[in-house]
Amino acid sequence: MQLYNTLSAKERETLIEQAGKERLTISFYQYAHIGNPSIFRNHLFLNWNELDVLGRIYVAHEGINAQLSVPADNFEAFKAHLDSISFLKDVRLNIAIEQDNKSFLKLKVKVRNKILADGLNDATFDVTNKGVHVDAKRFNELIEDPNTLLVDMRNHYESEIGHFKNAITPDVDTFRDSLDIIEKDLEEFKEDKNLVMYCTGGIRCEKASAYYKHKGFKHVFQLEGGIIEYARQAKDQNLENKFIGKNFVFDHRRGERISEDVIAQCHQCGKSCDVHVNCANEACHLLFIQCDECGAKMNHCCSDECKKIHALPYKEQKRLRKGKVYSNKIFKKGRSEVLKFKK
Repeated sequence: MQLYNTLSAKERETLIEQAGKERLTISFYQYAHIGNPSIFRNHLFLNWNELDVLGRIYVAHEGINAQLSVPADNFEAFKAHLDSISFLKDVRLNIAIEQDNKSFLKLKVKVRNKILADGLNDATFDVTNKGVHVDAKRFNELIEDPNTLLVDMRNHYESEIGHFKNAITPDVDTFRDSLDIIEKDLEEFKEDKNLVMYCTGGIRCEKASAYYKHKGFKHVFQLEGGIIEYARQAKDQNLENKFIGKNFVFDHRRGERISEDVIAQCHQCGKSCDVHVNCANEACHLLFIQCDECGAKMNHCCSDECKKIHALPYKEQKRLRKGKVYSNKIFKKGRSEVLKFKK
């Protein structure tokens, strides 16, 4: 059985171009009790590889979290396969607002301890005991209520380029960082305030809503389908769009525009900009915001040091990074002393 990719990302990119077919970028999640994640992982890979599905999918005992793309021609077959799995039948699929045929270039289905790392080790916490899901219309009503606390459950580099008006945007690097911080900051409001949360597609809010209910918050709500579904409903129902800026997404697009507002700035010169890039120096790969002018000036690097390394012959670059680990720079996204205009 083939349970791995045989083509490189570059080869897959060429095949997508040659095929000339439209692809749909989709995300979904579902908390469920999966007895053997490894067997489930193999089942998904074998079936989805046949449908030319590409993407990044995590499975664990607590459920599945998927970001992927599928040829539009194969969507019905893909949906039929999901519906054949009991806990995925009629699961909500978040279809991207802006499509990109190259949003994903490989199929990766990985087994993880959890589909969303939370740092929790509490056997009494039931992730399925979630808060109230609300649609875009009800969400707009709730966040206009002065008795509501609106919290962005995403990380600093996500909310920096876009967020809902008047939202609390914690300056955190990971979801696990946000849980205790938010509970501590809002503890005095557990009994009487509406705690309303949102994230990209809903997966973080769902776990957070269950967590805060577990911690004693009485009125817990989450935006159904996250920002992705909110934008779709706001457009289809002609609702006021209360999201400003771009929605950060975890694929090659790195963002999709929800409103025309640009609320961030280039981390190198301070010019109004909300385009995320990765440093061209492969030994760095830092995620940061860079305008076109700085991109040209810095050769798409985050610093003069990286610019010098990136200008070296590729073999020399490879030699310099051999045996060194730079993952901290990659995952501490946007955290670097060289970024003068990082908020």
